[in-house]
Amino acid sequence: MTNEGFIEVPGGKVWYQHYNKNSAKTPLIILHGGPGSSSYSLQSLKALSEHRPVILYDQLGCGRSDRPTDSSLWKIERFVQELADIRKALNLEEVHILGHSWGTTLAAAYCLTKPKGVKSVVFSSSCLSAPLWEKDQERNLKKLPYDIQEVIKTSEANGTTDSTEYKEATKVFNQHFVCRLDPFPEFLKAGAHLKNPEVYNIMWGPSEFTVTGNLKSFDCTTQLHEITCPTLYTCGRYDEATPETTAYYKSLTPNARMHVFEKSAHMPYLEEKAEYLQVIGDFLHTVDHAQNR
Repeated sequence: MTNEGFIEVPGGKVWYQHYNKNSAKTPLIILHGGPGSSSYSLQSLKALSEHRPVILYDQLGCGRSDRPTDSSLWKIERFVQELADIRKALNLEEVHILGHSWGTTLAAAYCLTKPKGVKSVVFSSSCLSAPLWEKDQERNLKKLPYDIQEVIKTSEANGTTDSTEYKEATKVFNQHFVCRLDPFPEFLKAGAHLKNPEVYNIMWGPSEFTVTGNLKSFDCTTQLHEITCPTLYTCGRYDEATPETTAYYKSLTPNARMHVFEKSAHMPYLEEKAEYLQVIGDFLHTVDHAQNR
């Protein structure tokens, strides 16, 4: 069973899908990446609704949600309130949370408000510290051919990140650290129009590599000890969200475990879909079983 609709949140309406609504098991709500991306690439995760309700939504400003022009809306505190409002509207008294990429930033910020009823959280390809993310990308860039490194560095220094040369260089980066599927999935290209670059630029900046937006100083590592619910960290072996930094986050989180997808970069839910669904599904089942005893 699938239900979809819109929910009023600060600034406009967000679009959501609710799968397997009649299941008695604890629902899973999924927070997509970006900022300013959409739930489009995460549609495969609705397969988890075989065992529990799954809720996907497009954050305000992107996807099928409203796109207001008020740029003051694009801050993490409003997105945290948005998630709280969605839970309330859908009567999600108890919930598992899965965030991917920027979605992990949002998940952490939300969990640190100490909301009731969060049974577990999955940090998939985490960004829990903008400064650490930048350092990881510096190291990742050094693994690429020298000419690619120079194009990216020079373009960022000169403010020419909209050039064809820069875009071609970032494609090489993406092939190594974002999605290693060859050929690149056509359906992902088809969903590009669902993104909102304005939200990304205001909150993050013009590129993955250097944070210039209002998330520049975001770093919740000193607070991760406050997230005490069962926690799963995942990443790809070649992820821009590196295994080393993911392990560091895990070490700071009291009730956490970690899984690395050995053949993936930043999109293991596509690159190793079957294993990803298995790992996430097993984790959620284990948490439910332990808490229901």
